[in-house]
Amino acid sequence: MTKAELVAKIAEKAKLTKAQAEAAVAAFQCTVTTELMNDGKISLLGFGTFSTLKRAARTGRNPQTGKPLKIAAKRVGKFTAGKNLKDLDACKFVCKKEKAKPAAKAAKAPAKTAAKAKKK
Repeated sequence: MTKAELVAKIAEKAKLTKAQAEAAVAAFQCTVTTELMNDGKISLLGFGTFSTLKRAARTGRNPQTGKPLKIAAKRVGKFTAGKNLKDLDACKFVCKKEKAKPAAKAAKAPAKTAAKAKKK
């Protein structure tokens, strides 16, 4: 899935315009990147955790010549999958909530409230 396809799906599921969905995706990327640059950590329960990892300096090899070369130490972003992503079969219940069933329950709820109001 490309970024454009992700934006289109988010716009459809959240009932937003594509411009609003693209702004939301850009804000998410910017927020995660900024937090990780400040050595922060972002945990999304059930989805996963974004964190930083410090890689030590090491010696690598040039694949063409075989000569050793120094690779500098650096910080990199890391994503650790949460419970739902580790077991995608278990994740199905999360995505099923998006179907029309909750809307049908919401439509029945006002009718019950109106009936209770008439009894009083």
